Amino acid sequence: MNHTVHRVNEAQVLGLDIGGTAIKLGRFDCHGHCLAHGTLATPHPAYPQAVVTAIAAAIPQVDPHHQAIGLGVGMPGPADAAARVARIAINLEGWVEVPLADLLEQAVHYPTTLANDANCAGLGEAWLGAGIPFSDFLLLTLGTGVGGAIIFDKTLYVGKRGAAGDLGLTIFNPEGPPCNSGNRGSLEQYFSATAIVRQTGFSPAVLAQRADAGDPAALQFWADYGRNLGIGLASLTYAFSPEAIILGGGVSASFERFYPTLRQEFEQRVLWSSRENLQILQAALGNRAGMIGAAKLALDRFAQHPGQI
Repeated sequence: MNHTVHRVNEAQVLGLDIGGTAIKLGRFDCHGHCLAHGTLATPHPAYPQAVVTAIAAAIPQVDPHHQAIGLGVGMPGPADAAARVARIAINLEGWVEVPLADLLEQAVHYPTTLANDANCAGLGEAWLGAGIPFSDFLLLTLGTGVGGAIIFDKTLYVGKRGAAGDLGLTIFNPEGPPCNSGNRGSLEQYFSATAIVRQTGFSPAVLAQRADAGDPAALQFWADYGRNLGIGLASLTYAFSPEAIILGGGVSASFERFYPTLRQEFEQRVLWSSRENLQILQAALGNRAGMIGAAKLALDRFAQHPGQI
């Protein structure tokens, strides 16, 4: 028997998604079935050692018998090219060049690999979500911030330094509001939930409720949001020429409210030859996408290459 094939078919892995308010974790089999899962509050302040300690306490609840062969971690920032070091997380305290894989391996005793959280969401959608039909697509996560992922030939593209795909930091308005990256007017400063609250004083959920009740100001907000997002997606389309653009994150719950003006603006700004058959879709996996993608990261790294365990 080919024991490597057998191992891939039987492998279980852990997927972990570190967010600013919550950490999601789950144990998955090689087909993506979730065997156990849990959520814990992100420590505040979220210094690296505090996060590692919280994770170490929570993992036995989802893998009490240590059945998983590896741990994949999605985090809010880029990893180094070797997927071992959290380079920077601009919205967490003390996260600069953190050897996160080493810290976790010492604390929980699983081989560990890292990726940006939006990259993990892209992997999740490619594996089990809206990205299944496509070889090449972009993912934008419209959440507390705006993250991105690039999937080429069904493979996550992160570039030679591990930092490619941070689409939320591309420039929408060079004179716009500053962000923690040092940039100004990035997509994140216009399309994240944080930006929406800053602009309107209301959360996306409240604006959705008001729009559904026919409130003119809320309806106008979502129309403007879609129109502006269409402009941002036009630039990304010319750069990458994807088969699809998938929109995830909490704000994407209002996809049907902003999609009509988004599509109209997008088609006006993108030459037909660059958008032919291009689909713009709502993500399918909700807030589980990062955790699922982190599990796929571990499955690809450790089940396919058992010598790294």
